Amino acid sequence: MTSFDSSPTPVTVRAFLALTVVFLMLATTGWTAVRHQGGPRDIYEAELSGWGKARIGARALPGTDSSPKKLTAFFASLRGAERARLADEYPYVVGNLNGAPVALRYRANRKGLARALEIERKRVATADLTADGRRMATRRMNRFESLMDPERQILAFDPSGPGKVAEVFGDLNRAERVSVVVPGVDTNLLTFQRTARKYAAPVGMAKSLYAAERAASPRARTAVIAWADYTTPAGLGVDSAIGRLAESGAVRLTALTEALPGPSRVALFCHSYGSVVCGVAARQLPERVTDIAVAGSPGMRAENAAALHTRARVWAMRDSDDWIQDVPHLAVGGLGHGEDPVAPEFGARVMSAADAVGHTGYFEPGTESITNFAEIGVGSFDGVTCASADDTCRSGIYGEEAV
Repeated sequence: MTSFDSSPTPVTVRAFLALTVVFLMLATTGWTAVRHQGGPRDIYEAELSGWGKARIGARALPGTDSSPKKLTAFFASLRGAERARLADEYPYVVGNLNGAPVALRYRANRKGLARALEIERKRVATADLTADGRRMATRRMNRFESLMDPERQILAFDPSGPGKVAEVFGDLNRAERVSVVVPGVDTNLLTFQRTARKYAAPVGMAKSLYAAERAASPRARTAVIAWADYTTPAGLGVDSAIGRLAESGAVRLTALTEALPGPSRVALFCHSYGSVVCGVAARQLPERVTDIAVAGSPGMRAENAAALHTRARVWAMRDSDDWIQDVPHLAVGGLGHGEDPVAPEFGARVMSAADAVGHTGYFEPGTESITNFAEIGVGSFDGVTCASADDTCRSGIYGEEAV
């Protein structure tokens, strides 16, 4: 799939290359990060412009950068027909508003997907495309068709550039506990799900976690979100070594957690570069986020768990075969992501990752890693297996938090 998802070889070469990249960046002035090449945004930008001018009766519509609380109040003040009209006229806007009702976002994103699919169909049929361009357009068309399945619950959808998307498994409105899977590099619309090695992609990760949570606590009302709603780094380039994309992703992640319906408790499960996003977001997350669990982490941009400034419990795991252990855990001049979260001095609750092979195996069904994630997701901490032979990682969790 990607540089982070495959296993570079040999170990000595990986470490040498990682160090070389760091030192080259330190020695170079005036460099700029390689960025994703964005696709056409005409429709989305037209919607944003129209939204800014539209009114409901005498009222102007709230800004798309309004707080989730303000957006929730706005939609609650509308009649059903008014909400539906906004979703149908501005599907890309409404479908991505943290604070809009969940069912309305599902409706809007189906409309947005239909529009995006029609555009790709026309491109494939009429555009003068190169072989690679036609192959890419066809892949996007197939992805949109898959996402439009009536059984799917698409919480966010943006086809611009490499694309962003989020999907819900379970009943988000009724859930008492919500788990959010935050993936790492090279995650976009086309890599959101896959047939081969499906548990290395966000949809497979979330499905596996949802099934494990239901097995761990059949009566618990849970939901899991496959959250690929931020721009991720492209491979092991400059963007993966700095925090720029993590910072923008953290803003979006915080808004999501603030906007989730009801009083549900939230746990974040952050893989690879996703753990950088979670680390940056930690101090801003609402109190409803009770647990942050990272796997295969290059660091959380903090010297230790206390430096995250969060009341959430911080958990960490790493498989013994995960190549990420060979990446230098350092932070120099904005480069690198800091201390290793599984290091004793970091102070996280270190869990077992037994049976999770390599960097992408943490969500594989039947592994101790996914079982541990599920126990955290449903709040059953007695079932968590620590990396050490004792129960140190579960210490200090009492009362209702332990059930």
